[in-house]
Amino acid sequence: MHIAAIILEVLLGAMFLMAGLGKFAAKQQVEAFKHYGYPQGFRVFTGIVEVIGAAGMVLGIWYPVIATLAGLWIAIIMLGAIITHVRVKDPAKAMSMSVLVLILAVIEVVLSRVH
Repeated sequence: MHIAAIILEVLLGAMFLMAGLGKFAAKQQVEAFKHYGYPQGFRVFTGIVEVIGAAGMVLGIWYPVIATLAGLWIAIIMLGAIITHVRVKDPAKAMSMSVLVLILAVIEVVLSRVH
């Protein structure tokens, strides 16, 4: 279980680092937040929140309690993403990655509590 938790922590950490950093400059993200009806300042805030989640996942490799908290943090972020997609009536395909990451974050919470 310990190795599975570490693999998941690295995977989620990398995903959230890329996603978070992408919020700062990617034109696609600027357009996405316009589509969602959110101000651009919220895009930057979201990027910061995602980078914090990534850092928590990396620290969680050595400190399981931080992995648990980071997993919960990421799950909450993904719930917000799913709610946003539903609110703007995006197709299910648009929210599939958010659903997948939510599931992985919940699995990480469980695995980090076991080891």
